[in-house]
Amino acid sequence: MTFITLEGIEGSGKSTQAVRLTRALGPATILTQEPGGTEIGRAIRTLLLDVRQKGMAPQTEVLLFFADRAQHVAEVVRPALSEGRTVVSDRYVDSSIAYQGYGRGIDLDLIRVVARAATGGLVPDLTLFIDVSVEVGLVRVGKRGHHDRLEGEVFEFHARVRDGYRTLAAADPGRWVSIDGEADADDVERQVMEAVVARGMLAGDAVR
Repeated sequence: MTFITLEGIEGSGKSTQAVRLTRALGPATILTQEPGGTEIGRAIRTLLLDVRQKGMAPQTEVLLFFADRAQHVAEVVRPALSEGRTVVSDRYVDSSIAYQGYGRGIDLDLIRVVARAATGGLVPDLTLFIDVSVEVGLVRVGKRGHHDRLEGEVFEFHARVRDGYRTLAAADPGRWVSIDGEADADDVERQVMEAVVARGMLAGDAVR
């Protein structure tokens, strides 16, 4: 059983790479996401990302994310891992540390305490940080023609989030691998596959 997470700012391309990685890892692999990996989570996701929720307090935001995460771990992630399956998740605890901790300014130690309560201390085996500049990420988001509540945050917020991710990756190189997300999608995929192969999670001939 293996637990792999993908992280990154808005427009990083991590969701595309999560799909490609899941396909490469084979049929015993499940792809999930946060927020919204369960029926309860989808209801929470709608509330969290609704652009009309302009008055949401940071504390409300982080607790909603962890409510989603607690259900996600209990209903999807742990059962799959207990069956010996590989789980690929588009976002996990590190998103809350980056977005609500570094981005919103909520105490990092408090977030980590809530994280342990929500997940039972479950930590990914590998976290792939798809890194792009804020400028590149926001241009990509703009091309979609719409944005959600978090995507529509000011530049400075996204810059703090990216800095948070880079700090987390530098502090734990045993778990994190930083990927150049500004390359074309196929090259990003190659970097992802090389990282997974290096950890013994995929055969070397899977790298194109």
